[in-house]
Amino acid sequence: MRLQCGDKFVDLSTPVVMGVLNVTPDSFSDGGRFLDPAAAIAQATRMVEEGAAIIDVGGESTRPGAAPVTADEELRRIAPVIGALAGRLSVPISVDTCKPEVMRAALDLGVGMINDVTALGANQPLARGVESESPSRGVGSESPSRGIEIVARSRAAVCLMHMQGEPRTMQRNPHYDDVVADVRRYLEERAIACEAAGIARERIVIDPGFGFGKALEHSLQLLRGLERIASLGYPVLVGLSRKSMIGTILDRPVDRRLHGGLALAALAVANGARIVRAHDVAATVDAVRIAAAVRGTQGRD
Repeated sequence: MRLQCGDKFVDLSTPVVMGVLNVTPDSFSDGGRFLDPAAAIAQATRMVEEGAAIIDVGGESTRPGAAPVTADEELRRIAPVIGALAGRLSVPISVDTCKPEVMRAALDLGVGMINDVTALGANQPLARGVESESPSRGVGSESPSRGIEIVARSRAAVCLMHMQGEPRTMQRNPHYDDVVADVRRYLEERAIACEAAGIARERIVIDPGFGFGKALEHSLQLLRGLERIASLGYPVLVGLSRKSMIGTILDRPVDRRLHGGLALAALAVANGARIVRAHDVAATVDAVRIAAAVRGTQGRD
């Protein structure tokens, strides 16, 4: 199992860690720490040294209740960072964005992956009782659906995430008839649409979107049923690091959720995840390697 990320490839025969690099003032766990480009570049270099196989750069917070930012502001934050990293790091750079303008500019700067919480402009189902709002985060001049065309014309990978609603409203009473079946069906439909648009299968990753329009029980059910999603045959990415579900279960603030996050990372790998998105790379790499050895996925498809 190899993931094509532009001119680089990531070997997923063994599960890997994606390092989180938030170039934002308001991300839920580390907002402001890496807003300075020099600090962000140093952190990315450190995460690669710790074993990160992909670095995911984000210029707009997607925490619950987050305010949108314009495409211009998002690019102002990330362009100096990805421009410097793309030619410096041995691993692919991913950009966490839903805006076509940002995708286009990031691809021009050499990124190898687009990580989109709206699954390339799909209309997300809203939670019952939530007013209808656009799933687009921020202001841009292009339709969100243009993202699929932009990625199709590149050689970059794409991560398609499931989200119910949009960040400002997604945690208002989310509802599912069967969360695993609903999320699985949605991700399959989006992956098929991407393949039909010209995005090769070896460039597609799927993410069930833990905490994105999911109550605690929904996220727990998704983790228990992750193998059903992995059975679609696309690499599964999970983002569980420092999430509120850990705080709810353990009654821990954000800066004391490492151990809970490592447990979730190991469980996710045991249930079929191939990419674990994490803030604490070194510790997560160890947890992922142990879980992969137990599952028997070290160095094999």
